Amino acid sequence: MLRAHYPFYLANRPIHSEATLDVVDKATGAVATHVSLADPLAIEAAIAACHAAVRPMRALASFERRDVLLYCVKRFEERRDELAIGLCIEAGKPIRDARGEVARLIDTFRIAAEEATRIGGEVMALDATERARNYSGSWRRFPIGACSFISPFNFPLNLAAHKIAPALAAGCPFVLKPASATPVGALTIGEILAETNLPVGAFSILPCSRADAEPLTSDERFALLSFTGSPEVGWDLKRRAGKKKVVLELGGNAAAIVDRDWDLDDAVARIVSGAYYQSGQSCIKAQRVIVHASVYDEFKKRFVAASRALKSGDPRDEATVLGPLVSEADAIRLVEWIEAARASGANVLCGGARHGAWLEATVLENVPKQAAIACREAFGPVVVLSRFDDFEQALEEVNDSAYGLQAGVFTRDLYRAQQAYEMLDVGGVVIGDVPSFRVDNMPYGGVKDSGSGREGVRFAIADMTEIKMLVVRTPR
Repeated sequence: MLRAHYPFYLANRPIHSEATLDVVDKATGAVATHVSLADPLAIEAAIAACHAAVRPMRALASFERRDVLLYCVKRFEERRDELAIGLCIEAGKPIRDARGEVARLIDTFRIAAEEATRIGGEVMALDATERARNYSGSWRRFPIGACSFISPFNFPLNLAAHKIAPALAAGCPFVLKPASATPVGALTIGEILAETNLPVGAFSILPCSRADAEPLTSDERFALLSFTGSPEVGWDLKRRAGKKKVVLELGGNAAAIVDRDWDLDDAVARIVSGAYYQSGQSCIKAQRVIVHASVYDEFKKRFVAASRALKSGDPRDEATVLGPLVSEADAIRLVEWIEAARASGANVLCGGARHGAWLEATVLENVPKQAAIACREAFGPVVVLSRFDDFEQALEEVNDSAYGLQAGVFTRDLYRAQQAYEMLDVGGVVIGDVPSFRVDNMPYGGVKDSGSGREGVRFAIADMTEIKMLVVRTPR
């Protein structure tokens, strides 16, 4: 169970405030806990402390940064069950998905601990031209400085970890605003970080209102802003961020192609998993499924049957696959999108009904391309089926989207796999599996409205560091 109250963290210290944020149990609608809310004065103090910690953090040795991260791994391991139950409550995440997210949190910090001692550079031959005969050079990476982070509600632990762990590995102090719907996971990370000997100001974790959080975007003392969330908010933040580097991990309506040569039982099992895990609230969940015409009817029959069989219910129940969406308003929005598609000629093959914040696993076909459920990010347990005859036609259909995060391609044809890799306008192509496959050390991010920059520990560290060149002249 969650505790009755959680402090925020200002310059490494827990702070209890009179103003609080109610965190709701997403399954029951009851208030589960209260979280201290940071006001503008606390936010200013956190930014000032973060800026002051730039040099002390830069001075930490690689082994010191590694050891902080490994300490966190140890403490996360000890608190696995508590962290997983917390996700069930604050995010409504089915317990199996919650345990998976805790495992990924641990993976992310462990990978960051390894990468903390690998941040280097290289020696360069500057005598590539005669005028530089007597010069030698080298470069290495230095921490970029103070970082501002804004994390989303759907992975309260691991998407915060993908900002926090690389920053610690690189030697960057940070201020993090967690999502107001799910702040407890990030605050628990803060509680564990507060047990370490990081320099004062190394971190602040501040639940706060969106209006009060404006300095996290605009303040020039930050060298980098990293945001994960909706495209509308993300691109607006980038416009207001000034000169700082901006990394955006935004939305998607990811597609999976099923070619005629793939085993249908395997494709159905993997796409059911990729479409409905954590109730479809993931930016790389399989939303569009494009199936070869020769196997379409059989795939549809098996996939609809498998979707109907999924259990909805209490997130704490081991058998539950579909928990509540983060809010009833999100479930209402999806029902409206489904009904609008139906009115435009789409067939609803199963699901479509809402029970409070729960939405049934829903499968549609013959959906017009301009329908919101097809061209926008659903962020729920909804799948749109379509068929193709020509493989290039399927690739074009994947690319016919404002988004470009990841795509899955089920094919045994090596040529087609390579063709998909070269032609798809996405940040990642997964052959033989769903677009929702992710390992926490791989480069992850998208193109078009899906964002800019890459996460994945080593690649986030690259964004959180600057290359500095050293040139040495040896007089003759």
